[in-house]
Amino acid sequence: QVQLVESGGGLVQAGGSLRLSCAASRSIFSVRTMGWHRQAPGKQRELVATTTNGGSTNYADSVKGRFTISRDNAKNTVYLQMNSLKPEDTGVYYCAYTIPTGTFWGKGTLVTVSS
Repeated sequence: QVQLVESGGGLVQAGGSLRLSCAASRSIFSVRTMGWHRQAPGKQRELVATTTNGGSTNYADSVKGRFTISRDNAKNTVYLQMNSLKPEDTGVYYCAYTIPTGTFWGKGTLVTVSS
């Protein structure tokens, strides 16, 4: 089991920035994939970005060039830097910790982007 605690969400105007953090209760050093997903009101949860322990990253087309995912293994923390935010980025952002036996989720942090 692992506990994930997201933070950094809030209300921001369009064009603004936020930095989300996800602190894990266990080491993420050997965790192949850490990621961020989001769920907008009335929509399904979708992938935003992932980072692997090999250093590769992957982004949804809708956030490429605006969002940056990073991980600090020493702090067991994953970050999501979000720039040039748009109203359609509004939603609850969830951290995901993926190991061979499954994926663990945090409770999420709400991001609201006003127009």
